Amino acid sequence: MKTTASQIIEVMRQKYGRDISLYNSSFLAQTFEKRQSATASQNLGAYLQRFSEDPVEAEALFHSLSVSYSEFFRNPLTFALLEQMVLPRLLEEMEKSGRTEIRIWSAACAAGQEAYSVAILLDDLSRTRAKAIPYRIFATDTCERELEEARNGAYDVAAVKNVRLKHLGDYFTHRGETYTVVPRLRERVDFSFHDLLDGQSTCPSTCIFGDFDLIFCSNVLFYYRPDLQQVILGKMQHGLAPNGYLVTGEAERAIVVESGGFYEVAPPMAVFQNPVKRR
Repeated sequence: MKTTASQIIEVMRQKYGRDISLYNSSFLAQTFEKRQSATASQNLGAYLQRFSEDPVEAEALFHSLSVSYSEFFRNPLTFALLEQMVLPRLLEEMEKSGRTEIRIWSAACAAGQEAYSVAILLDDLSRTRAKAIPYRIFATDTCERELEEARNGAYDVAAVKNVRLKHLGDYFTHRGETYTVVPRLRERVDFSFHDLLDGQSTCPSTCIFGDFDLIFCSNVLFYYRPDLQQVILGKMQHGLAPNGYLVTGEAERAIVVESGGFYEVAPPMAVFQNPVKRR
């Protein structure tokens, strides 16, 4: 990374109290260039001067690095695999082992679309059985505004474009241009603040303990430095139940494969399993 970029990192730390060195260098460089263009700075050096003197721009830069985005059923192939193989397998395993519930963690959940997507699949699966499937979904993020939006469960028309018509009818109420997740589904998801890089914890405080059957950590890893990618993956493996599943973004598949801590379930989809066997 060029010296000017390193200077931006240092000014952000020293003057504004934010540590942005944890992000991947290429992601930082791309973000600096975007802010340089947005502020009409002639070059990165000029942007450094502007940034150093303008707390509003420093805040704008920091928020540009805080990527928070999700969609319902974002990767159709991955969710098809979850619906047809992973979730039924988890249910079968739960019944054989005597576990009382299926436990799921949606890390970096943004506005909650991912968590509600898997809740829809589990509720659908419940309808094929004599009794409801016991499950809990813990969804976490570091943005309180996104978490509040997730708790409200209200989305515009564009946000639900990937949702099947049947699911729209069964799991949403429709008023004007807004689709709101029905209360009985919202009640199954616990939304809370959690920082994946918090050195004092490995999983959300609201879940008491990990032992998750399924963890989503999608489109998060590639924003961080390689060493921090491994820290996050270590927490995922620690939080997973033996034989539990990890889902990441497709662009992060190679990161997980190279870590050596998981094995692939159905390449090239980014679905992995914790290889530790139950005792």
